[in-house]
Amino acid sequence: MSDNIIQGKSYQFALRTIKLCIWLKECKHFELSSQLLRSGTSIGANVEEALAGHSKKDFLHKMNIATKEARETRYWLRLLKDSEILSESQADSIINESDELVRILTSIVKTGQEKAEK
Repeated sequence: MSDNIIQGKSYQFALRTIKLCIWLKECKHFELSSQLLRSGTSIGANVEEALAGHSKKDFLHKMNIATKEARETRYWLRLLKDSEILSESQADSIINESDELVRILTSIVKTGQEKAEK
């Protein structure tokens, strides 16, 4: 895993999302798989862009987008669970992982904004 916690966690989450989406496609849930794949892998992509940002403003903007993508991913995962496409046991672990990403990213953005205001 990366030295940067959010970078490593978002990458590992993307890998897990890819595997879930492969399974969803095998089960013929193409639309849900596509939505989840796009948002679930976008989190890490935006974190990578943020880390290469040219300014603090750019960094915060990309981290904010990553936060939104993490929230959207959590939405799709909850839909998969509540529609019983995923069992509770299948869904809970990855939903908890998405919750953790949302909390970390929200904290990064909030702390960055507070520092920018000083």
